[in-house]
Amino acid sequence: MIPFAMELLATSMILLMISYVTFWLTKLVLGTGKTCYMIDYQCYKGKKEMKLDTEQCAKIVWRNKNLRVEDYRFLLKTMVNSGIGEETYGPKSIILGEEEKPTLVASLSELDDVFYDTLDSIFSRSNISPSEVDILVVTVSLISPVPSLASRIINHYNMRSDIKAFNLSGMGCSASLTGIDLVQHLFKTHKNKIAIVVSTESMSSHWYCGREGSMMLSNVLFRVGGCSMLLTNDRDRKNNAILKLKCMVRSHFASDDEAYNCCMQIEDDEGYEGFRLKKSLPKVAGRALMKNLQVLLPKVLPLWEIIRYTCLKSGSKINLKTGIEHFCIHPGGRAVIDEVGTNLGLSDYDLEPSRMTLHRFGNTSSGGLWYVLGYMEAKKRLKKGDRILMISLGAGFKSNSCVWEVTRDLDRTNVWKDMIEKYPVKQATNPYLEKYAWINDEDMDFVTREDADKILGFA
Repeated sequence: MIPFAMELLATSMILLMISYVTFWLTKLVLGTGKTCYMIDYQCYKGKKEMKLDTEQCAKIVWRNKNLRVEDYRFLLKTMVNSGIGEETYGPKSIILGEEEKPTLVASLSELDDVFYDTLDSIFSRSNISPSEVDILVVTVSLISPVPSLASRIINHYNMRSDIKAFNLSGMGCSASLTGIDLVQHLFKTHKNKIAIVVSTESMSSHWYCGREGSMMLSNVLFRVGGCSMLLTNDRDRKNNAILKLKCMVRSHFASDDEAYNCCMQIEDDEGYEGFRLKKSLPKVAGRALMKNLQVLLPKVLPLWEIIRYTCLKSGSKINLKTGIEHFCIHPGGRAVIDEVGTNLGLSDYDLEPSRMTLHRFGNTSSGGLWYVLGYMEAKKRLKKGDRILMISLGAGFKSNSCVWEVTRDLDRTNVWKDMIEKYPVKQATNPYLEKYAWINDEDMDFVTREDADKILGFA
């Protein structure tokens, strides 16, 4: 058995090296003219009246008359242990108490704020006009009106009639990388083009008013946010670029029933629509990420590290830092960030941008990765030649990852500019943890809503 195992290992290493060399030769020969550069990106920062701290979120959640006290305790526990801070942003209509009767007008207004705030900034800063945009991709998962959201942007900016427009819905938290992947494929057959990807989510029209535990979580974890990105394959503009896309890998596991069902928009038994997050989600996410990285890492890590890991696989972890300097992990939740960090052998320094993004902006769905990138830039971490691994996970179930190379030292101002000196926060403990200490008292399950109103000070 031992000689056979050694022969199998040697054969595997030879095949791995052949694949590695073939990949780089193919990339060298065929890659000319198919580069994807990022010229700029802009994240959305909500307005003052949209601020949503734990106490206000607790009051909004308690407005749901279908909740029992034990349901409320569950949600408060989730809130105070989520890693989300006190300065995130919520939809205006929810803050105003309109969650039971959502309107299309409110939903579109929420999206317009993100669209035009971020796009106006990008057009102004880049000196590229809307009429120069050749490709537009809009990714919003939970709403798909007619005319499309892409058409709405084209109409607002009076863009050209020959623009190639795409409206992607239902793609979940990994949608922004899906949009970029679409653009880079279009770049392969269309030379010297400029593309815009807009990625956000519609929160106001999808507030869950029922009491199913797995569906209530989205009400306290998701926040308003989004990002617009300006891309090109025009080499004459490469001196204006900040990032260069090195590789992208998308993995889709919808053929697996467990993966398909773990994160789904449904109606509960009472007819209330919401988003169900199953307990199997972390396991599915971990499995999807590992399969995705099995394809990505041989493309970005040095050959000697691949060989070392192959030889010592049973007793070591692969060292990602041999080919990557920075890590953008989707800030979907504290447990997700910690789990990914542990599995990939990342340090607190590596995880800091994702943790602080979760604290400051919450889970902003597909826009979250770009707040993480913005944190790195605001902290002046990004130097020319550095490589950034972006990891996103989303319903479907999907795992999308890509690697960017920084094309010049980055120290521009961005959405973090007025607060970056406060970060990283020294103590991330929720300030309301003591006030809500009663949530751990099981005797509170038998308290009436009226008594709870008095305890909470809502009466």
